[in-house]
Amino acid sequence: MAILETMAGRALLTFLMAMAPVVELRGAIPYGVAAGLPLWTAYWLAVVGNLLPVPVIMLLVRQVFAWLRRGAWWGPKIAALERRAHLKGRIVTKYRLPGLILLVAIPLPGTGAWTGALVATLLDIRMKAALPAITVGVLIAGVLTSLITGGVVHLFS
Repeated sequence: MAILETMAGRALLTFLMAMAPVVELRGAIPYGVAAGLPLWTAYWLAVVGNLLPVPVIMLLVRQVFAWLRRGAWWGPKIAALERRAHLKGRIVTKYRLPGLILLVAIPLPGTGAWTGALVATLLDIRMKAALPAITVGVLIAGVLTSLITGGVVHLFS
């Protein structure tokens, strides 16, 4: 029996999927439920998996961007990414921590923990303040995603 066919394997994949940018918990919770995990198990696995990369992102993003900016191919892409982060960060600039919570909490593409960590770093919000705000946003996004997932599952069962 392959590991991914076991409940533990499905739980691990849900956790790892939540760590991935773009997918984050918005994709991990529905996957976990579709794979047979109880909704709240998928929720907690996705929340923890989604939050795990945040401190690493906040600590290393400036150094990684500076290193990548040296390359002719990556330089313009990093500049574009920073511009997009600043545009997404307008709500954070205006409302500071409540804005960061909102940016992370809305479970749509282009929002989430990865974007929140990037925006917080580029706007020089200290990790001590940003981490709790991102955590609250992830918890809210997880609840919203779980409610939608649970509703869809109930609708089709």
